[in-house]
Amino acid sequence: MAPRWPSHYVTVPITQRPDQPIKINMSLRGKLKFAEITDTGKVREHNEDAIGSDVDYGLMVLADGMGGYNAGEVASGIAVQTISELATEGADRERRHEVDPATGLMRQTIVLRDAVTRANKIIFQTAQSQTHCEGMGTTLVAAMFYDNKVSMAHVGDSRAYRLRGTKFEQLTLDHSLLQELVDRGFYSEEEAQRSTNRNYVTRALGVEPTVEVEVQEFDVLPDDVILLCSDGLPDMVEDEDIHLTISTFNASLDVVGQQLVKLSNEHGGRDNVSVILAQVLDTFAAKRSLLFHIANLFRSLTGAGR
Repeated sequence: MAPRWPSHYVTVPITQRPDQPIKINMSLRGKLKFAEITDTGKVREHNEDAIGSDVDYGLMVLADGMGGYNAGEVASGIAVQTISELATEGADRERRHEVDPATGLMRQTIVLRDAVTRANKIIFQTAQSQTHCEGMGTTLVAAMFYDNKVSMAHVGDSRAYRLRGTKFEQLTLDHSLLQELVDRGFYSEEEAQRSTNRNYVTRALGVEPTVEVEVQEFDVLPDDVILLCSDGLPDMVEDEDIHLTISTFNASLDVVGQQLVKLSNEHGGRDNVSVILAQVLDTFAAKRSLLFHIANLFRSLTGAGR
């Protein structure tokens, strides 16, 4: 039987268990700055979003729950707690920057993907075994920084954006019916922004025994700003206004988060809204062993690998 989870989750802090020593291969504190905020909005009675972050590990996790009788907040809470625990444990265990030859992905990205997959299984089992949790699920977007890169994992329509200089772009594509219609040419991006049918997701955690987790990797540069958000933000606020808000208030990430939530509520606040922001303060290349540098020198001298 799946465990009975606490009935209320909103913000899930990522903490080291007391019986475990703190072990971080390379803390990113001072290299990254994080800020996070979640709000119920103006219409909903409960907040079914959950958020968690750990700047030392460079980890951000955001989930937007769905399901009756407050089960959505149980699903999102399980997702954030499970992914946070497994991703940080995996970061301690693995050489995060090494590339897996079978997939071409960093070990860190595989750890994050597997953590999301495990969260899906736990949510599904809980929904099957607990009557009050039947039908629950959650969307998910997570990011993990290391070695001047960020690994992204997402399921559903919670999003990731990046501001680099003056260029603001969406890094994830929604797993939604509307996005599929855009991909097939039935809607333009502009028409999709105005559509009232934006919330039919085609993929979510906990709905099926297995789920396809979309993962990506991006290089990061100093001054980049990464935004994770639930759909309560882009459903209420145009991308151009999100861009303008980040650019205007970027001296303080906390103020950026507060202003984004304020905008969402001023435009109707029809849903819960959550944001996690990360600003890259400095480069954070992974430490390489002496053997790694000797091997690289040997390859450069002998022309190996050309």
